[in-house]
Amino acid sequence: METLNEKAARNAKIAAVLKIILLVVLFVLFIFPFVLVIINVFKVKADITSDPLALIGSRGFTLQNFPNAMKKMNFWRVFGNSAIITITSTIITILLAAMAAYVIVRNNWKACGALFGLMVASMVIPFQVLMIPLVSLYGGILNLLSHRATLIFMHVGFSLSMATFMFHGAINTNVPIALEEAAKIDGCTRWQTFWKIVFPLIKPTIATVAIIDAMAFWNDYLLPSLVLAKKDLYTIPIATQVFYGTYSTDIGLVMAALLLAMLPILILYLFLQRFIVEGVTSGAVK
Repeated sequence: METLNEKAARNAKIAAVLKIILLVVLFVLFIFPFVLVIINVFKVKADITSDPLALIGSRGFTLQNFPNAMKKMNFWRVFGNSAIITITSTIITILLAAMAAYVIVRNNWKACGALFGLMVASMVIPFQVLMIPLVSLYGGILNLLSHRATLIFMHVGFSLSMATFMFHGAINTNVPIALEEAAKIDGCTRWQTFWKIVFPLIKPTIATVAIIDAMAFWNDYLLPSLVLAKKDLYTIPIATQVFYGTYSTDIGLVMAALLLAMLPILILYLFLQRFIVEGVTSGAVK
């Protein structure tokens, strides 16, 4: 007869095996599009169309998709535009959100509670609701479209609430008030306390906000397409539309452009990945 402990152990092993199988299946489904891009970027258009799952096309291995794609989309110009907009928007968002969260956490003012409540509530508003009024205001009335600064301003505005929410939890949980009191006794001002004590202690959350916002800004297509009307200001997602023709599309060039576009964010993630989980869970448990 099987004892209860043995039955429980057997059920636990079965559950563990099923969990591993499920995770493997999900991983394969998640990674498959990326693998498909990798194996097709080194093929000519005919091979991609005839057999997209083949590791090597019948016409052999080619690297011409990369220089052709870079030339057609004017890669270095659009890369520079994306880098300027993404880096500037991310830095401004982190700085403003961290300072706003610190003020909200450390002050029991009613205005702080109301402001934080409005920020949390604003996160549920879809961008599509604000899209047409926003473009009408900045374009038709203020005539401020087709400027990088306008897009940066909008990126910061839309991402500030979520970033402040994350920093609020991190500061409230991971930064003891005793450290700030000790710094005050040592003669630090409120400004010095924030930059020398608080800000270094929330590095995991800073890294998390940086990678989340940088990915969002870098990959965003809708907002830049509404704001940036001049070709000289195009970002990488908008520039990739030159590969899509009315009657045909060179899939090889599209794959090369997609791979070039994802590499910077992939490298950034690899550098910051050890902070991601810690930053996301920061503030979740008291």
